[in-house]
Amino acid sequence: MDEPFVIEPGDSTGVNLGGLGVHFKIGGHRTGGSFAVVEHPIEPGRLVMPHTHDDVDEYSYVIEGVVGARIGDHEVEAGAGAYIVKPRGVMHTFWNPGSRPARLLEILSPAKFELYFAEVAERLGQEMSPEERARVRDEMASRHRIRFDGTWVEDLKRRHHLRLLGE
Repeated sequence: MDEPFVIEPGDSTGVNLGGLGVHFKIGGHRTGGSFAVVEHPIEPGRLVMPHTHDDVDEYSYVIEGVVGARIGDHEVEAGAGAYIVKPRGVMHTFWNPGSRPARLLEILSPAKFELYFAEVAERLGQEMSPEERARVRDEMASRHRIRFDGTWVEDLKRRHHLRLLGE
């Protein structure tokens, strides 16, 4: 293996998805596909679109700030040092309810969902019509076995004074 065994704090590439950063720390190619690790800086007041993964579990460790989450029927708030478990097959979302940035370290198991983040940043960063953007988003979601559902969005935005990523 020609890659280092230590990943220093500045040793990663990253993308910004309109209020949610994705810093690629450990890719699935390093773990035989068993897991990947990304770091998510989250701007204050940002909400991730509720979604369900068919085949990926997410384990989030709150590094900094406070993170709100809804997992199925359960809504929680977690501060630095807490873990949030988002199992496959259960609709979930998360947000930064605070006035300061928050950061999550996220373990994706098995690895592969980290590839979705890179593809979204590349494909949706291009100039395209709203119709084309929706088609591309749906195509990527299908390929990565993720289903988006806006059912909770307006309630969460209203109660927590949030904006969806990219708004």
